[in-house]
Formats: sequence, structure tokens, C-alpha cells
Amino acid sequence: MSGRTLSFTVPPEGEGRRVRAVLQAQLGLSAGLVTRLKHRENAVRINGVPARTIDTLHAGDRLEVDVGDAKPGAFAPGGPALELLYEDEDLLIINKPAGMAVHGRSERQEPTVGTMVAAYLGTDTPFHPVNRLDRGTTGAMCAAKNGYMHERLRRALHTEAFRREYIAVCAGRLPERELTIDAPIARFGEEKRFCVSPEGAPSLTRCTLLDYSGGLSVVLCRPETGRTHQIRVHLASVGCPLLGDRLYGRASELIGRPALHSLRLRLVHPLTGALVDAAAPLPEDMAGFVNISCLDRPGLL
Repeated sequence: MSGRTLSFTVPPEGEGRRVRAVLQAQLGLSAGLVTRLKHRENAVRINGVPARTIDTLHAGDRLEVDVGDAKPGAFAPGGPALELLYEDEDLLIINKPAGMAVHGRSERQEPTVGTMVAAYLGTDTPFHPVNRLDRGTTGAMCAAKNGYMHERLRRALHTEAFRREYIAVCAGRLPERELTIDAPIARFGEEKRFCVSPEGAPSLTRCTLLDYSGGLSVVLCRPETGRTHQIRVHLASVGCPLLGDRLYGRASELIGRPALHSLRLRLVHPLTGALVDAAAPLPEDMAGFVNISCLDRPGLL
């Protein structure tokens, strides 16, 4: 296994507790991960000695658990160098380029965010994306370095502990300056696109019109759910499709992709409790449509 080890010193009130209970309550491991640890050699240790999850702990004991999940050859490296916005022992936030899928079918032999991460972290590191971005979407994207952190961050996603902000350039004017789009989203028949439908899953996006000029709206989007194509579908449903979005609007000579950028991620680190705040600069193909001064709004998150 990899060398990512969590440790915990048992306080007086922890006297007599089982290892399993402490791993779940104090270290935040899921029941499934705790079960899997039983099959990893020396994955759990008490005072340096291999232990079982049913063993009893005593005050002052040092409990250690290996939560790494390295796998030889997990990903083939490839693609341009990562542009890092934040990194620590457990997670990284990158500035994703346009035109690159998060994952990709191997037969296409094209670089993906996964292969870029492999080139940076090593081929034995599994890829754990937390907030996925469409191929055409740029900007801040979070990935965990191990399955344990991925699970913790996925629990936080779509809560106050993991907030996301996007900038969209739309064709047309947003109907209201502050608009909450609360509309369920479903797959459109057998196609690879989605639509607003009463049969869909609950979906909510909060939108703020930051600027309107030349028939284009600059919109700040804060999704509170995570449906596929959510922002694209919601904006199209109110008559403001993303500029350049062939799937939900129309192609544009002004930009060769849907004009959507993940501007900012702000999350509470699951282990340290520290606030991680990462922002990605606007890409060149969108910067010409956005008056930078309209982004200078304190407290957007």
C-alpha cells in the first residue's frame, strides 16, 4: 500500500473503545473502508503492533491506519503539465484546460486530467476526481490523492463545506439579476444530453447577473446539486444558453466551446478543518467577454 498513514492518540474518554469505532467516529473512515482494512496486511496498528478492528483501545494508545490505495500502473501518464492552484498531502486543486475530458476511453489514446495527474503524482496513484468538469469547461477542479480523502470530500460536496462558483457567458439576458433555477433534470431520451423534466432528479442553481453587454450576459453560477450538464441545462431552460454551446444552444464564431469556467472552489479540509480557497484565472477565450471589474465582488461565496 502507499505510505499515507493517519494516526490518533486515544484520550482518557476513549478507554475501552473498539478500534473500529474510533476509526469511524474520530478518523471519519466509512464502514466499508474499515471492513476492507481487515484484508490489508498491517494496515491497522496499535503502538506500532499490528491490530484488528475489533481490538480494544486504552487511553494513551497510538492508533495508526494506512489509508493509501496505490496500485501499480493505475494510470498511464500523459498530457501537458498540471497547473496547480493548491496542493497538500491529501488533495490537489488544478486549473483544468479546455478540450480535455476528466476520464477517457483508452482506445482514444488522448490525454485526460487523469493522465496529467499520473504524470505529476506517479503512475501508481489512482485518480480520484471530486468535482468533475465537462470536456469543454475550464478552471478549478479538485482531486483527492487517496480513496479515504476522496470519500470525505465527496460527502462534503454540495454542502456548505464544499462550495463552487462558475462564470458563464450566455447568449441573451438573464431574466432577473438574482435568479434561483430550481428545476429537475433528466436524460433526454436515449441521447447524450439532458433536459428539465418533472421526471428528473432535483437540481438547483443560484445565478447572479454580473454584466450585460452586446447581447451577452456574464453570470455567476453557484450549483447546489451536481447533475450532469446542470449549469448548461438550467441556463438554456431560461433562454440564456451558454455562448458556444452546440448541445443546448448553438455554435458561435466567438468561442469554440461552451463558455463556462470553474472560477473558484472553497472547501473545509476534512482532516485539518482549515479553509481551502482556490481561484482559477479566466482563460483567454473567455476573458474578452468579461469585464474583470464585475468579478470584484466581496463575499460571493
